[in-house]
Order: sequence, then C-alpha cells, then structure tokens
Amino acid sequence: MNSPPLVPDKPCPICGKPSLEKFRPFCSRRCGDIDLNRWLKGVYVVPTKEADDDAEGPRPAGAKEE
Repeated sequence: MNSPPLVPDKPCPICGKPSLEKFRPFCSRRCGDIDLNRWLKGVYVVPTKEADDDAEGPRPAGAKEE
C-alpha cells in the first residue's frame, strides 16, 4: 500500500530537475552545495528594517555617555 507523499514534488531550485528525497529540496548533493555556497558568500540576503532609535549608531564597548 503506497501512501501519497507528504510534500508534493517540486523541482530543484538550482537546476530545475526533479528533486530526490535523499537531497530534498535539491536533486543532488552538488546542487545542495551550490546553494550553501551562495548563502556563505552572501548572495542570498534576508531583508531587515533597522530601527532609527539611535541616530549616532552603536557605541563601542566601554564608551561613556555624554
């Protein structure tokens, strides 16, 4: 008795080939390594919005307030 997959098959986000369960969401270790390398190089960036609470920026450790 085969049960349906929990996650529908999606193509590999790097090359577009069908993903394999062993390397999901990628099709191979190579594509997984390419993705990891992109994260480590800073190609992918998570957008953030920094608060403008302190106009001068962060103070160095040990700096006294005036």
